[in-house]
Amino acid sequence: MRASGFAPTQFTLPMVVASCAELMLLEHGNNVHGLASKLGLFSGNSAVGSSFVYMYSKCGRMEDAYFMFEETTVRDVVCWTALIIGYVQNDESEKGLECLCEMHRVGGSDERPNFRTLEVGLQACGDLGTLVEGKCLHGFVVKSGIGCSEAVKSLLLSMYSRCGAPDKDLLSWTSVIGVYARSGLMDECLSLFQGMQVSDIFPDEIVVNCMLSGFKNSTTINEGKAFLGSVIRKNYALSQMVHSALLSMYCKFELLTRAEKLFFGMQHQNKESCNTMICGYAKMGLHVKCIELFRKMQHLGIEADSNSSVSVICSCFLLGAIHLGRSLHCYLIKVSMDENISVANSLLDMYGKSGHLNIARRIFSGTQRDIITWNTMISSYTHAGHSAEAIALFKKMIAVNFNPNSATLVTVLSACSHLASLGEGEKIHSHIKERRLEINLSLATALVDMYAKCGQLEKSRELFDSMEERDVISWNVMISGYAMHGHAKPALEIFRKMENSNVKPNELTFLALLSACNHSGLVEEGKYLFGKMQDLSLKPNLKHYACMVDILGRSGNLQEAKDLVLSMPIPPDGGVWGSLLSACKIHSEIELGVRVARHAIESDPENDGYYIMLSNLYSSVGRWEEATNVRKMMNKKGIGKTQGWSVV
Repeated sequence: MRASGFAPTQFTLPMVVASCAELMLLEHGNNVHGLASKLGLFSGNSAVGSSFVYMYSKCGRMEDAYFMFEETTVRDVVCWTALIIGYVQNDESEKGLECLCEMHRVGGSDERPNFRTLEVGLQACGDLGTLVEGKCLHGFVVKSGIGCSEAVKSLLLSMYSRCGAPDKDLLSWTSVIGVYARSGLMDECLSLFQGMQVSDIFPDEIVVNCMLSGFKNSTTINEGKAFLGSVIRKNYALSQMVHSALLSMYCKFELLTRAEKLFFGMQHQNKESCNTMICGYAKMGLHVKCIELFRKMQHLGIEADSNSSVSVICSCFLLGAIHLGRSLHCYLIKVSMDENISVANSLLDMYGKSGHLNIARRIFSGTQRDIITWNTMISSYTHAGHSAEAIALFKKMIAVNFNPNSATLVTVLSACSHLASLGEGEKIHSHIKERRLEINLSLATALVDMYAKCGQLEKSRELFDSMEERDVISWNVMISGYAMHGHAKPALEIFRKMENSNVKPNELTFLALLSACNHSGLVEEGKYLFGKMQDLSLKPNLKHYACMVDILGRSGNLQEAKDLVLSMPIPPDGGVWGSLLSACKIHSEIELGVRVARHAIESDPENDGYYIMLSNLYSSVGRWEEATNVRKMMNKKGIGKTQGWSVV
């Protein structure tokens, strides 16, 4: 190959180096090393560096292997494992274990120990007779799920035997419990755990850690809490390993006091415990504490992982502290954490939802994309009212052969609804049919909503009637569809069907119904519905009151409307007073209208509509001077009439 003038690549070179290693051809390997350096094949590639680490280790040149490892800037599990194997096979098992610990401490997602790494780690523990380190590795084996194979079980038995603890019964129980826990079969785990104690085998920290990890990832909350209680009462082998698992459980079940007591009582707060606590604070809604602990971690030199970084980003957004989010973004770039796809998606979500679409676009353009990335960017456009851009991005997603999921389709259908773009909505519906995509409850509801908002009520109703399952949102969408087009009777018909289906209506249901009654002048039905809310223990909000006042006022029941406003358990806002003021204008109730207008202006002094309505009220009865004074007041306060606009 070289004689023909062809240079080796980053793909061919590792195979040549591996051959040198197997044949123990150190001199040839050195020559290949020089060629690789000359051609610049080490840059940004872990495979080339790893192959030389392996070759030097195989040839017994551990100093050269370590030097090569240090020179390899991009490391993966293969590179780490090659160095660890080299140490163990060259009778330096202690250094091998130190290297394995360092790998676990600083390694990223591509540097997690695999079966081969753990195999040589267990061999090192057996060589040194270090039972404590061996148990730690056993715990990692169970937690990671690697321990399900017979090969690993044999290695564990060998390690325990060589360390002077040939407790095969305990190992057997642990292995079986580990398999069930990883599979989420926690009822079986509990039965095994109880059977273990009946057999007079006392659980060690590995078994307890295994159980706690299983409950942390399962949905059996009550059983998990019960097991947690037994661990605390019986004080099972509370090692550092069990402390970490306990902390995760406390955070999962939102037991703040216990979590903080355990965390702050730890002699050494390590990377795992700090990251777990940060995620716990975020889960419990303690966003300030989440950010404060993250800052403390930085001062202590403890690295955050992707999960805690995502939690802190979410906390910054939920607190409205986008400036802190931007500072965090800078830090994440500095430590190259922004390249993690989960972190990038969270940053994209934070900027998109807070209206910083330019930054969101830059992140989207510069990051590796998964379905969440696409969905987040489309959602950001829709959330910001940029519905056309959301639809355009969806089309681009399809063009690059990235398959949307139901969340994508729900979001882009919402964009079609906002634009009342029937054509685009129908194309998306056709796409769903052509790809034979599953139409779940959310997607079916989004289609019903889109057709209703685009004026296709018959199609909307057809889809609604064909739904096998409906929740309160589905019913509300259909009721709102009729209401927005002024069709009160079909809206009331749907409501009666909703009641018969045993789905409890909520505040939005009644707001849509009251709006429908208002458009159609159905006063008695409106009164009935307003009373029905209180029968169902639903408290009317300001929008409900404004709508009810409008229903009464427009029908001429001004006294009843006024009494309703005065009896409100919450202070009326400008919307409520505005509804009553509008009724006063319609029915020429000047004196009442003037009093109401004052209340409306006090509630919302920047709303030009109230001033104009009051001015028109005066003008309608020839009180021109007072009408002029209202206009002058507007000018004095710098309040101008809002200009209308049209897309035609």
